Amino acid sequence: VQLQASGGGLVQAGGSLRLSCAASGSIFSINDMGWYRQAPGKQRELVAAISSGGSTNYADSVKGRFTISRDIAKKTVYLYLQMNSLKPEDTAVYYCNAQIRVLTLMDYWGKGTLVTVSS
Repeated sequence: VQLQASGGGLVQAGGSLRLSCAASGSIFSINDMGWYRQAPGKQRELVAAISSGGSTNYADSVKGRFTISRDIAKKTVYLYLQMNSLKPEDTAVYYCNAQIRVLTLMDYWGKGTLVTVSS
């Protein structure tokens, strides 16, 4: 099983970025998926989550600005995070996470992708 994240970069405040994460491999099913972020000197925090049924949950700091979604194509599950009206405090390494059942249900993490928002 692999989770591959992409889409980070440098953007000015007020700009937008779209993060993507592809989950592939011998996957039986996927439950919740989410995006986390970790800023320098801070703990990793949940940004947004989406259940297998499509229910979403957002951190208060990103509500109204970020949108999480998921899709399936060619045996690959995709997780997206559309980030609008970005602020310098959104600067962090963003990680995708998925609860994936191969034989048992386990947490999988993608490598982080850096988002830098300049003021």
